Amino acid sequence: MQKLIVITSGKGGVGKTTTAVNLGAAINYFGKDVLIIDGNLTTPNVGLHFGSPEVPVNLNHVLQRKADPFEAVYEHQSGIKIMPSSLSIKELKKIKSEKLKDFKKDFYKISEYIIVDSAAGLGNEALSALELADELIIVTNPEMPAITDALKVIKMAEQLNKKVKGVIVTKVRKNNFEVQPDTVKEMLETPILGMVPDDPKMQEALSMKDAIVHTHPKSKAARAYKEIAAHMIGVEYDSEKDRPSWFARILGRE
Repeated sequence: MQKLIVITSGKGGVGKTTTAVNLGAAINYFGKDVLIIDGNLTTPNVGLHFGSPEVPVNLNHVLQRKADPFEAVYEHQSGIKIMPSSLSIKELKKIKSEKLKDFKKDFYKISEYIIVDSAAGLGNEALSALELADELIIVTNPEMPAITDALKVIKMAEQLNKKVKGVIVTKVRKNNFEVQPDTVKEMLETPILGMVPDDPKMQEALSMKDAIVHTHPKSKAARAYKEIAAHMIGVEYDSEKDRPSWFARILGRE
């Protein structure tokens, strides 16, 4: 069954795009056909994460009906399909984000799982992505401002009659200053799909212009995303068996 999943957040900087990229990579890791769309038209970053910041045809051309959706799709070496948006400010002025929903049927023709990286917050651009969704995944951090903003997105989703599949909590350090998982779940009244640790290898993966699921497949963060993806698509995955060997850990190879 095809699904269009919008990854969103109440505020920027919580790891929304990183989650969209790595969740897509993790679903693809289990053999599923995945398309990641950069629906964050104002500040697009999906292309940057995969080393293709500018491409000849992108989502902006599709929204302007200058190109068909399949023309704006690029295949990563991993097999993931990507539809980037333009970094151009001039292009942005020509775009109407509310037209995004007009292409939903076209997106279904391209892939089995469609992951859309939304703009953060509740502006018109973010709301356009929310309206497109079959399901929403909210990304937040274990800190009160991020959780409060996540709650606003959940309430808006309820008003739009959109299903919130759950919450992914990123940048988890497990210290005494963080809001604990039970408290997050109680405040948001939404299932927690997973807790992704604050992994220093994430920055390394970004510098390598690829998902951490690809660059450091046995890292803590990569295994966390694979756990979430496995649960979402109903496949078995044992994170403990996927841990790096003691020898690899000594050498720092994960």
